[in-house]
Amino acid sequence: MIRIATIGTSGITASMLDALANVEGAVFVGTLSRDRERAAAFTSEHGGTTPFTSLDELAASDGVDAVYIGSPNALHHDQALACIAGGKHVLVEKPFCANRREAVEVFEAARETGVVALEAMRPLHDPAFHAIKEALPQIGAIRRATLRFGKYSSRHDEILAGRHTNIFDCAMASGSLMDIGVYCVEPLVELFGAPERVLASAALLDEDTRELTHGPIDGSGVILASYPGMTAVLAHSKTTNDLSDSQIEGELGTLIVHGISAPSAIRVELRSHAARQADSVGYSSAQTVGRDIDLPTFENTMQHELADFVQSVEEIRIGGDCTQVPCGTFGNVAHFRDVTLASLDIMDEARRQTGVSFPADRETTAACES
Repeated sequence: MIRIATIGTSGITASMLDALANVEGAVFVGTLSRDRERAAAFTSEHGGTTPFTSLDELAASDGVDAVYIGSPNALHHDQALACIAGGKHVLVEKPFCANRREAVEVFEAARETGVVALEAMRPLHDPAFHAIKEALPQIGAIRRATLRFGKYSSRHDEILAGRHTNIFDCAMASGSLMDIGVYCVEPLVELFGAPERVLASAALLDEDTRELTHGPIDGSGVILASYPGMTAVLAHSKTTNDLSDSQIEGELGTLIVHGISAPSAIRVELRSHAARQADSVGYSSAQTVGRDIDLPTFENTMQHELADFVQSVEEIRIGGDCTQVPCGTFGNVAHFRDVTLASLDIMDEARRQTGVSFPADRETTAACES
């Protein structure tokens, strides 16, 4: 039985613990919060037995095998390193770290210690998402993709009211790209690999909010990713609602995906035989024949990433290599590490181009200059 503790008492942590009930081989021990009463209440509410009030206490606990880190983005690096130093496996909420440099340090520490470090990137472990990959051959050579996710955040209302929130705070390594755009970036890398180059643009929050946000921060943005023979547009927003579907366009047809972060419907529209023979029969090349792809449904799709993480930890227990052990159906730990790092490369460059900087970036620059 894998004994799991959590860091944080946010809604995402509660959802993770709800999903844990559907995962065999794992049990919840308790949560860490600086507030003793909150730690105790959250632990009790979710069936745990041992609340924690300090990171050192959690990292040193003999009653914990693995830690889910659901804290603000800027804290992931240090908390993950502390847990790994204590011999704990770590499942780190997206984005894995504030930038690629931090992520490399965490993955390297995990390798040296012999534990699993995995990003909790929900769609990469979801069978419904991988139905997209399975359907790609049907639409021929891929020429264009548009992946989009935009959802108005009530935390933007806090900023507009003159109140601070971690969700729009450079000091917390947050903003639209890091919080919601990552759900476009990582599926892109999973489906097509790393692009040759990216061009980014962002709508920054108004200048008069920067005392609250500790610098320029993105409310929405777009990334143009270039591949040989293909382009991709990634659109993300936390200050508007994007009501359009994502789609992947091939020479033989188009895949339409509703909900790139947790696909709930996928439709393939193939050009009909008559349309492909337009020169001889005179039909419009826009004529298509469509069908819906059957998708598995789950009440809480976080169960997939949890189950894959638990599987990897169990494989380590019987002597597996911490980077090469299986991690579910869709890859091993090394594969998901590589997707995480390639995705952070893209996001680091997008933020550089749009002027969004975090404290961790300045540490990276100082290390490069020394």
